[in-house]
Amino acid sequence: MRRVTGSLLAAAAVGAALTAAITMGSAHAGARSAKADKLVVWVGWSKRELSVFKSVVSEYDAKHPEVQIKVVGSINDTKITNAIRSGNAPDVVSSFTSANVGVYCGTGAWVDLSPYLKKDHVDLSQFPKTSLYYTQYKGKRCALPLLADSYGLYYNKALFRKAGITKPPKTFTELAADAKKLTQRAKSGKLKVMGFDPFWGFYSGNFADMTNYAPLFAATYLDGKGKAILASRFAWSKLLRWQKKLIDYYGYDKVVRFQAGLGDEFSPSNAFEVGKIAMLMDGEWRVAFIAAEHPKLSYGTAPMPVDDAHPNLYGAGSVNGTIIGIPKGGKHADEAWALVKYLTTNDHALAKFSNGIRNVPSTRTSAKSPELKPDPRFQTFIRIFNNPNSATAPITAAGNANLTLVGRFTVKWQAGKVKNLHDGLKKLDRQIDAQNAQASAGGGPP
Repeated sequence: MRRVTGSLLAAAAVGAALTAAITMGSAHAGARSAKADKLVVWVGWSKRELSVFKSVVSEYDAKHPEVQIKVVGSINDTKITNAIRSGNAPDVVSSFTSANVGVYCGTGAWVDLSPYLKKDHVDLSQFPKTSLYYTQYKGKRCALPLLADSYGLYYNKALFRKAGITKPPKTFTELAADAKKLTQRAKSGKLKVMGFDPFWGFYSGNFADMTNYAPLFAATYLDGKGKAILASRFAWSKLLRWQKKLIDYYGYDKVVRFQAGLGDEFSPSNAFEVGKIAMLMDGEWRVAFIAAEHPKLSYGTAPMPVDDAHPNLYGAGSVNGTIIGIPKGGKHADEAWALVKYLTTNDHALAKFSNGIRNVPSTRTSAKSPELKPDPRFQTFIRIFNNPNSATAPITAAGNANLTLVGRFTVKWQAGKVKNLHDGLKKLDRQIDAQNAQASAGGGPP
């Protein structure tokens, strides 16, 4: 369940295509089969993680002779959209892009699960409030959470000892101070080790740029009427100025050159894993990668620091997760629902899957399952996920397209190409509002 920056796909294509698909309808919509020989399940996982998911599904398959389940991996939102548009949707789909729930629910591309939930008396209170939020749009619940991601701080204990730092930072002032102590430069000024890399767009800890930092500054995107408020909330300018000040300390050009020499995020050459970065914002999955690639690395995990003015937020963080649902046009809706319910509410299935790929179990009871492999470094992320102050990106009719706009703005900001921050944020607000208005009118994200 890796939230790589590349997953900021062209949500415009997703929304527009789905709107067209639902307008045309599907010959198979709502169809049921008296004999469901095969359920086709599409997921985004690949390689090792896909094999783990298949092992979870195989247990269900073995106990349900009425179905034969085929799992297809490496599926993205574009493939899901194209299948629904062509009338060849699988029976079950999942997506890593929870921000696109507004598109899937809003267009009817994924069917409303409310009748199934009501019929089977599924208690929604078993899911933390943030995951309940990102699996619905305007009260229409077309998805359920299937494991989750929460973001926290990874820190290199050996580098901490060398710098005389005894504990992870709890505020952003402390984070900046520790980052400077941990940074190592050559005589030429070239960066050798970065204490903390605040560059937006670097690795998936900075997915969607500001999104992962927003809960740490009590920053919200929209007001009660759904209007963008980045320019009118001091939290955003405070966050942006903090980030830019640290970028300027390192030197923007030096950071860019330093990053050009770093290894791929999902490889054994990951910069944190090889000691090139001392502190890293990242998701819980990094625990599994370190165990597989650098088991002797001395490191710790902690919640991300928070704005000095909001110490009560410490322990919270950014949350999102894989979503799963039933696409419009699936041929075996009842059988598909039975599988979706099992995968998302069965404690054994969730614990087994979590153990295998080290993503956060997405129900309150599975988070306490005795089947979970104990690991205090992983437990950090379970606590973040269940913290009531944790938050996610706003769910809108435009889906992920809002985050693309934000990402473009922050790239310009950190490069020093935004002359007036307040004016820039006002323009960004107008762009977001226009995007959401067009999507709500039925045209999909622009």
